Amino acid sequence: MKKKILVPTDFSKNAWNALTYATKLYKNESCDFYILHAFHATGYALESMMVPEPGEKFYEIAREASEKGLAKIMTQVSLLEENENHRFHTISSFSGLLEAIKNTIERVDIEMVIMGTKGTTNSSDVIYGTNTILVMEKSRNCPVMAIPEGVSYKEPKEIVFPTDYRMNIKRRELQYVIELARISNATVCILYMSKGDELDREQKENKKLLEEYFDGLEYSFHTLHDVDVKSGLSSFVESRGSDLITFINKKHSFFGSIFSRPMVKNLGYYSKVPVLALHDLRN
Repeated sequence: MKKKILVPTDFSKNAWNALTYATKLYKNESCDFYILHAFHATGYALESMMVPEPGEKFYEIAREASEKGLAKIMTQVSLLEENENHRFHTISSFSGLLEAIKNTIERVDIEMVIMGTKGTTNSSDVIYGTNTILVMEKSRNCPVMAIPEGVSYKEPKEIVFPTDYRMNIKRRELQYVIELARISNATVCILYMSKGDELDREQKENKKLLEEYFDGLEYSFHTLHDVDVKSGLSSFVESRGSDLITFINKKHSFFGSIFSRPMVKNLGYYSKVPVLALHDLRN
């Protein structure tokens, strides 16, 4: 059965980089890649309550530009190394990006969103662009992988999964990271930032569950003592040259708050490593 991967684009180099990363990550898998561009009608009076419709000047100008951009991407795709397991489709949507992504996920039954983190904005202090953070936060029924600007693909050999062992995780919530580890023969590093206390009963039980879920894969447990989550994770990933960070984006979780907008510009090393946001399916 083919995988269905959604790759949003704003026609920037970073969006193209995310697409090439996606095709290389799943090079040995049968995939349908859906390249999505969400467009709006510029020049339309903001104070007007009317929404431009097909056939109207501003709508048609924007639609034509969107379709031309997607056609150019398809031409570029044809120049990539041919992979008979991969098929590409384009979608031009008159809507906001988040709405377009949500609609496509539902309509096409998308399994994963892979997108660049900066797009056409280029502010040096913004590591994860507003759109990427918004999609990570709001698209809660599909995992989202963010590819930082300028990160070239290399096969993941180490995936870091930070946890406080407080969340009772279900196997299905980890299925995508388990699959990635399998297809790339990567080791999963389960990272715990300790405040000095011994694990309590609940934490020990959740740790044991992770052992069951990752059985059959290469995995290891690591503990850092007396460090905050943000700097501890960053130091761990940088010192080891890890290839991917993954976390479950549970509302109010200890780790999810790191990716809230006010803290984005302080993420440091995360700007150099792809991040996979999984979702707590009970939210």
